[in-house]
Amino acid sequence: MRFMTTSDKPDNASETPAEPTGVAAQDWTKASADPQYRAAVVDLLGALAYGELAAFERLAEDAKLAPTLADKAELAKMASAEFHHYEKLRDRLTEIGEEPTLAMEPFVAALDGFHRQTAPSDWLEGLVKAYVGDSIASDFYREVAARLDTNSRELVLAVLDDTGHAGFAVEKVRAAIDADPRVGGRLALWARRLMGEALSQSQRVVADRDALSTMLVGGVADGFDLAEVGRMFSRITEAHTKRMAALGLAA
Repeated sequence: MRFMTTSDKPDNASETPAEPTGVAAQDWTKASADPQYRAAVVDLLGALAYGELAAFERLAEDAKLAPTLADKAELAKMASAEFHHYEKLRDRLTEIGEEPTLAMEPFVAALDGFHRQTAPSDWLEGLVKAYVGDSIASDFYREVAARLDTNSRELVLAVLDDTGHAGFAVEKVRAAIDADPRVGGRLALWARRLMGEALSQSQRVVADRDALSTMLVGGVADGFDLAEVGRMFSRITEAHTKRMAALGLAA
């Protein structure tokens, strides 16, 4: 699900409701009295935490492909921001009485598998993966965050903040396409593959976690109904199309 937090926030991303109702108007102490809701939030934080840790590792690896020292330094700065996001999630899990490694463990295989299947072959593919692929997961988490209790929502939105990768990726990819237009076709195909893999992986992870899937389809607290799930993925797809345009790529 969540791979890293270096994506920009799309124009149509969910905002925190002006006047939240139900669970979204409650704090963690009250909302977590429901054991199934608590389990769902622990799953959510665990998935995010491992995503942030994996993002830190990936940015360090991507830095090895950087063509200049300035690019390498920029990625190092972003990696540091990702690790600080991980620490916030780890500390929150500890604060609510959960063992962070146990909360993350159910998501390790799926996320590692996704990254193995979508390993970039060069610097530009790595940038597109971070900007396009990871943004899909960010959009999903923002949608979910609008339905969380106040404390959990604030934390989730905070760790989804852009670490600077969005503008950096757009600048570098556009410059590469300007220099060699043939690059655009290859990267567009790569981005389409990322879109499919990211959506499939997100759906598999949710389906494997009963509390999380039940919350998302309205069985716990203020989840989505089935029709809203469809609309949510339509919004995510629309945001993907806008990001492709920002990169100068065809969706």
